[in-house]
Amino acid sequence: MQRTAEAVSLGHPDKIADYISSFILDRLIEQDPHVMYAVEVMIKDNTVVLGGEVTTSALLGDLTTYVKIALSEIGYDERYASIWGDLAINPAQIKITNLIGVQSADINRGVIADGWGDQGVFVGYACKGEGKINRELYLAKKLNYALYDKARQSDNLGIDIKTQITLNNDKVETAIVAIPMLHNEDLTDFIIETLGEKPAHIIVNGTGRYTYHSSIADCGITGRKLACDFYSTACPIGGGSPWTKDASKADLTLNVYARILACENLADNDECFVYLSSCIGRTELPSGLIKTVKNGVVYYGSLWCNQKPSTLIKAYGLDKPIYTKLCGKGISGILVKIK
Repeated sequence: MQRTAEAVSLGHPDKIADYISSFILDRLIEQDPHVMYAVEVMIKDNTVVLGGEVTTSALLGDLTTYVKIALSEIGYDERYASIWGDLAINPAQIKITNLIGVQSADINRGVIADGWGDQGVFVGYACKGEGKINRELYLAKKLNYALYDKARQSDNLGIDIKTQITLNNDKVETAIVAIPMLHNEDLTDFIIETLGEKPAHIIVNGTGRYTYHSSIADCGITGRKLACDFYSTACPIGGGSPWTKDASKADLTLNVYARILACENLADNDECFVYLSSCIGRTELPSGLIKTVKNGVVYYGSLWCNQKPSTLIKAYGLDKPIYTKLCGKGISGILVKIK
């Protein structure tokens, strides 16, 4: 049976957008651990649009500087711009459109009462194997991370990278890589070494050329790479994007909590699914379910959760500036308590 999963690097335009929002949140948390934050980002060419709501005692700061530092941390710095020129984003030319307002008072009254900042449904997943994620996703991520590290040291390879792995009966059938190149470079041996086996098919840059990249080639928007950040096709994606919100928002904390619960309850089962839901302004979750699968047999168990948002936030260190780190890992990269 064929199974396929994809991964993208932080240099991909959508992940650039995720990272910028996470970076700004980290800077605000450093000043105000109780900041209320929900900021979406769109990036096209060298223009960044910030839109959302922030309520905080912190100073918002120089947003242009924040964006440039975030880009530099990803790898889009002066050196990169000198190599790639107009083929990629240039931090020196960044312009910001700021559409950030204040969080709704109607939402804030529920958060102040230690209720959840949103309603929604959330799914956590874990399975046997490395990283407690499905093998095709694990290998797609492993290859992506390796190529990203290689590209950051290269004068020829770019950092806007996609990898895709197809397994057939648990063997790597096809490895697909999209990676910017100024000049053709044979990555076959590197791919085989990284995966630990030789795929039946290796495809690098399927169109035959990949030079224009980042926001020059594609518009980046927060929250568009959730299948890569969560569990690919192994289970449904719950909630919305976690990378643009503070921890009072269920999209962040309950997605993290569901993943941790799935890992903790996997035990000797083949798979574990955790399903949660929330109600805005309330503490107790309307529903909670654990499903485990072992040797094809499915078991269900109820899960009652009355943990206050503040309790979970403190337990997992979500009031600390860890959001760029989480953004780089993805929800499926969380294995243990993360503070």
